Amino acid sequence: MTQTDNPKNSPGTLKKLTTALESTEIPLTVYAVIFATMALLWVFQAIHPDLTLGLFTELLGAAFTLFIIDSLLVRSKANRWKVVRTHIDYLISRHVNRLRDGIAGRAFGFDPEITDSLPDADQQERIRAERARFLQDLERLPAEELVARLSDKNLFTDSSYEYFQEKARDLWDILNMKYSEYMDPIMVSSLMKLHTHLSDVCSHIRQYRKADRLTDQAAYYHNIGRNGISNSLLRAIELVNDLKRRGYSEAATLR
Repeated sequence: MTQTDNPKNSPGTLKKLTTALESTEIPLTVYAVIFATMALLWVFQAIHPDLTLGLFTELLGAAFTLFIIDSLLVRSKANRWKVVRTHIDYLISRHVNRLRDGIAGRAFGFDPEITDSLPDADQQERIRAERARFLQDLERLPAEELVARLSDKNLFTDSSYEYFQEKARDLWDILNMKYSEYMDPIMVSSLMKLHTHLSDVCSHIRQYRKADRLTDQAAYYHNIGRNGISNSLLRAIELVNDLKRRGYSEAATLR
């Protein structure tokens, strides 16, 4: 049997072990101390074999008991809160879908063609697919081309400022929910980054709008506003595209 044929070395087994270690309720340092002590006892067993063997056995039993109890606790908690996690995932998917629509339409003027002959549900899926391609194309653009694609007339307005500020607050509300501790840490990190970039979008809109008051420096404020917002939007597009690839983008059901 080769190494790749050994189920103990399979990616699935390693993934399960990694997941178990990441979700443990007991600090890994506890296990580290136990096994380090066991290693020392094994090395010095020649000095007092009866004592070291007894301590070694006790520590091995303690480690095994901790691992079993911890696994049962984690599994029990995961099962109890599965319905909560499912609804949190749905909330994230809805927020991401609305944000993808807002970025495409408000920031870059996405205007899909409507085919009257299609049923509403099929029309929605076609628009979502077209929007996905649109955002994927934007993600691949260099910074200077992305700036040129900005829809200044719709983006640098009070309405867009309030929209992106609202979406940033929506994400922050999810992160601060009582049950957010049951979310995947990678998901939490993605939402925090997305919140930060949306807040930056609002800051860049304010910078751009300074030109309305400081007309002598209008070109300067327009320039730094457009350059800054293109960078923040690109980071946000990368994140919402990644979240969609991970299954977090869901439209409200029509039927």
